[in-house]
Amino acid sequence: MNKSSKISLIRKFLKGSVHLFVLSMAATLLVSIFELIYPQIIRLLTDSIIGNETVDPDSVAGFLVTKTFGIEFLKSNLWMIAVIIIGFALFIGIFKYLSGVLNTAASEKLTETTRNNLFDRIEHLPFSWHTANPTGDIIQRCTSDVETLKRFLSEQLTQVVSTFLLIVLSLFFLAEIHPKFAIIAGLSIPLVVGFSGCFHKLISKGFAKCDENEGILSSIVQENLTGVRVVRAFGREKAEIEKFTNQNNTYTNTWIKLCRVLASFWATNDIISCVQVMVVIVTGVYLCVDGDITAGDFIAAVSYNATLTWPVRRLGRMISEMSKASIALGRLGYIIDSKPESDKVNAVDADLSGDIEFKNVSFSYDGKKKVLDNVSFTVKAGTTLGILGGTGSGKSTLVQLLCRLYELDDNSGSITVSGIDVKDLKARSIRDNIGIVLQEPFLFSRTISENISISKENATKEEIEKAVKVACLDKAISEFKNGYDTVVGERGVTLSGGQKQRVAIARILLRGTPVIIFDDSLSAVDAETDSIIRHSIKQELSDSTVIIISHRISSIMHADNIIVLDHGRIAESGDHSKLLEMNGIYKRVFDLQHTDHIIDEEVE
Repeated sequence: MNKSSKISLIRKFLKGSVHLFVLSMAATLLVSIFELIYPQIIRLLTDSIIGNETVDPDSVAGFLVTKTFGIEFLKSNLWMIAVIIIGFALFIGIFKYLSGVLNTAASEKLTETTRNNLFDRIEHLPFSWHTANPTGDIIQRCTSDVETLKRFLSEQLTQVVSTFLLIVLSLFFLAEIHPKFAIIAGLSIPLVVGFSGCFHKLISKGFAKCDENEGILSSIVQENLTGVRVVRAFGREKAEIEKFTNQNNTYTNTWIKLCRVLASFWATNDIISCVQVMVVIVTGVYLCVDGDITAGDFIAAVSYNATLTWPVRRLGRMISEMSKASIALGRLGYIIDSKPESDKVNAVDADLSGDIEFKNVSFSYDGKKKVLDNVSFTVKAGTTLGILGGTGSGKSTLVQLLCRLYELDDNSGSITVSGIDVKDLKARSIRDNIGIVLQEPFLFSRTISENISISKENATKEEIEKAVKVACLDKAISEFKNGYDTVVGERGVTLSGGQKQRVAIARILLRGTPVIIFDDSLSAVDAETDSIIRHSIKQELSDSTVIIISHRISSIMHADNIIVLDHGRIAESGDHSKLLEMNGIYKRVFDLQHTDHIIDEEVE
């Protein structure tokens, strides 16, 4: 991600918070100005009020006195000095408070805008992008990297104006006291900036590695929390703990290496700053003893040099934090710059209740091995298609291409619905008209009723209950203490596999789409319940086109047409009777399952 792209991205994230940052910077600026006047008051108090030095009208202190109260008035009214000092302290306190409040509001608004932009983009990214990027890493980008950017903008960038103001005015006041002070103090600035620039690349590389390793660590945690049942079922706790420990160790060592670089950076910066302070003090002592400056000048010079030291060190910190922020911004930019799912310019909405046709469709996920190879078939409107095939034969790929979860490459065949190529349809239109029930449905940590009604806004209780009855879930729900208000837990953990599948089926039935796909979504229910559900669905969806993918012959044997996939090709096609007559793959699977069924009955 180049520099201009990063600036453009920051501007996008700053939308809505720029005015708050500007006001915060203005308040910080006023604090800096008041703090710079303090040494002048001390200088005046030491030399001309307590002492007997004549006030130089050309000096800053002399200008302030002559334009306000006058030296004689201040000498006879020392209480006024106390009032001025208290007033300045009060103003500094007020503006520091305003700066802090405004900066916090700005940084939180920035965080809100950034996360909203990221989530909006993630929601519109294609399915293929999500499968290629680990969930833990995406979460880490949206949390840790956002916080890194927030810290830089709120803690460093808002200080940039006051930093340069403090440096410039401190050097000016030092030069006004004696040119040697300004020369000595000024020499440290290019040293610190140059040294910081040298460490910039090292810090950037180190932070990039830390960020990547944190993303891997987050992915391991996310996978284990999601797959806790598998881990427990196979006794993989020890192996997973070792995996996490090794990655955590790698992450820790990466941070330790980065901390060594940062420690060297800050130690060297401190040495330069300390040497500069000592040289200024020694020079001031010699000038004071020689009578070139007064005691008040010396105190003011030391004070201005102390004021200068922190902004110079802040420049170094700014460059260091800029390295981290640059990496974080690049990682956020990866999400924002990822191409969202899009439709053709002339894409249309259409009635998708017509025939579905796959014509010479070929597809590969990696551009090498074909998952589908020259597949052609037609599903007549209102009929049922059954799809049978071994693992990896391309069954699920067919429906994912139909729903445009993956895009079909040019010259790789065509998929049409109601005579319209799916590429010419709006993705929203396709998914509004084609419902799909997956083998492993995802349920949200909400109530059963809320999980079902996700598919249809403002669904009535009667509509939900009707869908539940068709999905043969009504009896199970009636046995729950809270009925439809039962919270299913994260990913539906409190429900059995068959119950989760039936919730997903009810969800699709509630939507009532003209095309419904069951992707092995009855695998977790018993054969009797499977038969009842299919019979209920056939009655309820008599006008809908239904596609059933299954390993179970009984689930598809009553379909109007059945295709058998083998290594991405259609090996057999026809109805149940015709396929049995072919004495091919379908017949072998039927015989195997039928034999198993007979054996099971004999055992019983």
